[in-house]
Amino acid sequence: MASNDPRQWMWDEALDALARAERLHRQLFQAPVGQARRPRWEPPIDVLETDQEVVVIAALPGVPEETLRVGIDGAALVLAGERPPPKELHTAVIHRLELPQGQFERRIPLPPGRYGEVRHRTECGCLIIRLRKVR
Repeated sequence: MASNDPRQWMWDEALDALARAERLHRQLFQAPVGQARRPRWEPPIDVLETDQEVVVIAALPGVPEETLRVGIDGAALVLAGERPPPKELHTAVIHRLELPQGQFERRIPLPPGRYGEVRHRTECGCLIIRLRKVR
């Protein structure tokens, strides 16, 4: 539901602009390390916690499910994979290119606790990861 209050939509636009700037900063200012292929971008995420689980939602449109790797490393959830460039990119005239391509990785600090079952599925261009809490 859109708000008619200009302060609210201006605030929403400002937050969106800050999030875009942060993503671009992370993408553009990574120092290259040798010839190794390293992640080039980080997907935006939401992290939600209930009494029973932690749910992480990552926006990954165009990322084939078979390229995804999900795991826990210490106190972080690691999400990695690759979004291949569209085949048209090789022959097309580019007017605008905003969607990130190539390898990605995101290390997501988890709330303190122990986690058991890790399940994930894709839905509408998002990866939904559920980590069951162990008491």
